[in-house]
Amino acid sequence: MGRVPSRPARDVVLLAAAIALFSLNLRPALVAVGPLAPQLRADTGLSAASTSLLTTLPLVCFGLFATLAPRLGRRVGLERALLVALLLLVAGTSLRLAVPTAALFAGSAVAGAGIAIANVLLPGVVKRDFPDRTGPMMALYSVALNGGAALAAGVTVPLEDALGLSWRTALALWGVAALVTAVLWLPRARAAPPRSAGPSEHARGVWRSPVAWAVALFMGLQSLEFYALAAWLPTILRDDGMSASTAGLMAALMSASGIAASLVVPVVAARSRRQRGLTAVAAVGFLVGLVGLLVAPADGALAWVLVLGLAQGTGISLALTLFVLRSRTAEAAGELSGMAQTVGYLIAAAGPLGAGALHDATGTWTAPLLALLLGLVGFALAGWRAGADRTIEAPVPGGGHPLGGPPPPAAA
Repeated sequence: MGRVPSRPARDVVLLAAAIALFSLNLRPALVAVGPLAPQLRADTGLSAASTSLLTTLPLVCFGLFATLAPRLGRRVGLERALLVALLLLVAGTSLRLAVPTAALFAGSAVAGAGIAIANVLLPGVVKRDFPDRTGPMMALYSVALNGGAALAAGVTVPLEDALGLSWRTALALWGVAALVTAVLWLPRARAAPPRSAGPSEHARGVWRSPVAWAVALFMGLQSLEFYALAAWLPTILRDDGMSASTAGLMAALMSASGIAASLVVPVVAARSRRQRGLTAVAAVGFLVGLVGLLVAPADGALAWVLVLGLAQGTGISLALTLFVLRSRTAEAAGELSGMAQTVGYLIAAAGPLGAGALHDATGTWTAPLLALLLGLVGFALAGWRAGADRTIEAPVPGGGHPLGGPPPPAAA
């Protein structure tokens, strides 16, 4: 791939800062639900399974809107499409202030649509604008994602208590950060060209790529593990005798410890031809943490959340980096991102909902944790395939390659 024209260092730094700020907003709308779940259930009378829909609905939207995001980006340009994403996120979090319980679910869906667009298009911006800094930029992106999740998990309940807020206001408060980001992003959106590309030749072919399916399954299964834990970890710990504030702190530590992995994993992955060792690290971390929650939830909570955080930080940062590493162009990276997140988040949506339903059916958290342990088998197998040294443009049997056109030139 050729180099993009050099730009002033100030422009590079500002764009990197904008991507980081943008990424910080992409998880609080989901993660803030978990620490507030007991108050929310007590006020609304929702069951565990129904409450889990507040996390599940955005994940379903991630999947449903992920295929539409590349089309929106091609039609109006990446920067304008990302502004639309922020405005949807602001609208969705604001809608949660409305008293009817239905507004909670509607707001979660609208916010999920906005996050879905950003999830898909931001890796394409990195591929386009930082082709020679892929590892460090994906590290920055992943760190910001985990940082936003940690912030939401750790400060939502303390803010609610300190400011005397209702749980609805505490949930909606995260829309303020998204609104500020939208205002700061507006000049970039106005200055960008109205269209970024014509119709994509990659859109259908990516669905025929075995590499793309391996990445999608890896993305989906690691997200299933994470979002099930994000939704229910505070409740698991509270049911074992931990206070609400301490349980929220444990959830925050899980996300915060993932930041350490997010700093390192994309850089290591970008420098390696194969990433199978990293997928194994994530699988082992989830295994140790989940077994710990089964055996001694509250007593060993600090150890378990640190290990789980490292596992999820490794998993999500590697999955996002694979969108770039398993493609050769920014357009192909966008299509792979859209396809993998469509499949991945539809799989992930089963995590919070399934865990809540199993808890309602059995009255304990043993069955949900055993189900998450079983899911690690598929996670490890998908990671092994996704970690191989191949791209979605690789030749397929019978000639040509899955994205159309002639076979790519042989590597030197």
